[in-house]
Amino acid sequence: MNLRVGDDRPVDRAAEWDERYGNADRLWTADVNPALIVETEGLSPGTALDVGSGEGADARWLAERGWQVTAVDISQVALDRARAISGDLPIEWVRADLVDDPVPGRDFELVALHYFPIPLAEIDVARKLVGAVGPGGTLLVVAHAPEGVRAHGFDPDAYVQPGDFGGLLGAGWEVLADEVRPRGKAAGRGHHTHDVVFRARRPAA
Repeated sequence: MNLRVGDDRPVDRAAEWDERYGNADRLWTADVNPALIVETEGLSPGTALDVGSGEGADARWLAERGWQVTAVDISQVALDRARAISGDLPIEWVRADLVDDPVPGRDFELVALHYFPIPLAEIDVARKLVGAVGPGGTLLVVAHAPEGVRAHGFDPDAYVQPGDFGGLLGAGWEVLADEVRPRGKAAGRGHHTHDVVFRARRPAA
């Protein structure tokens, strides 16, 4: 999607992310997100959507444990890198800008978003992702805690926060987690020491 900045120059978000990935050997850690490990414990592997999959660490972790993973990202550079790292793991890599494009699939048993920023003006993206969770499925949203976001010069109030997803859920959903947790290992040059974790389960059909 092309957006406009203050001086009316068009901004291509896909191109910007391609450039970011292209200028680094690795943009993100190769470690799986700790919240993903905790929040999927006890879940039977099924279909999973990894949103903003980047270089694929979370998608690989899920696939290695028997999940059928669809990994979606706005950057083709990131997806190509993730595919090369992942070898023969059965992961479907999909390039999409979810502001404009549909979610690649539906009725997932797990929809996971880790550090996937959604501006409040684009809250329909969040609604799309809630709608992609199948009956009995799990929605997992993880974001850096607000103080760490502010330390990097961003306003967390300008973005959909994990807890905001609670207001988008239909009748019968069960919220299983909505809390701030220590990361264990700080990120973002030490600013990100805590994460906000939101997990909810859609009622079975």
